[in-house]
Amino acid sequence: MFDSTRMVLFLTAAVLLAVAPGPGMLYVLARSLAGGKREGVFSALGTFLGGMVHVLAAALGVSVILARSATAFSIVKYAGAAYLCFLGVRMILEARKQESFSTEDFSADRNAARNPLWQGIATEVLNPKTALFFLSFIPQFVSRESGNVFLQFVMLGTFSVVLNTSADLIVISLAGPLGKKIRSSAAFRRRQRTLTGVIMIGLGTYLAASESH
Repeated sequence: MFDSTRMVLFLTAAVLLAVAPGPGMLYVLARSLAGGKREGVFSALGTFLGGMVHVLAAALGVSVILARSATAFSIVKYAGAAYLCFLGVRMILEARKQESFSTEDFSADRNAARNPLWQGIATEVLNPKTALFFLSFIPQFVSRESGNVFLQFVMLGTFSVVLNTSADLIVISLAGPLGKKIRSSAAFRRRQRTLTGVIMIGLGTYLAASESH
C-alpha cells in the first residue's frame, strides 16, 4: 500500500518531530509538573484523543478532495509541502526570541478545568495548527495509485499521534529533571526549535521537489 522510500521518510520525520519539544509536549509537561504524573498521563491521553479527531477529520476531507479531482489532490500536497517549509522558517525565527516556560499560567486555570483528560482533548481539538499540520504532513505520503486514501491517511495519522503520545509519556516519566532543563535553559529550547524547523523545511522541500503520487 505504501511506497517503501516514502515510508522510510515518513517514519524518520515522524519520529524526529515527535521527540522535538512542541506545544503539546510542553502542555503535558506543565500538567505533570503542576499535578503529578497521574495528571500528566491523563493529559497525554486527552491530547491523543484530540489528535485522532483531527486525523479522522483530515482523512475525510482529503478523501473527498481526491474523489472530486486528482488535480486538487496534487494542489493540496504542494500547498502542504509549502506550509511545512513556512512552519520550519517560523520556528527558526521564533527560536531566536526570548521565551519563558512556567506552570503558573496553567495552574491558574486548574479550578476552571479540573479534569486533565477533557482539557487535553479540548486543547488539541481546538488547536487549528494541529489540523493544518495533519493536512500538510500526511498527504505527502498517501499514494493515489494504491487506493483507499482514507485508510492510508488514518493509518499514517494514527501512527504519528501514537509516536507523539509515546514521547509525551517519556516526558512525563522524566518530568522533574526535564522540566528543570527546559525552564532553565533558553539555549536548549532554541536548539530544539531550530532543529525542528530545519527538519520541517527539509521535509517540505524534498516532498515538493519529488514526484507527486
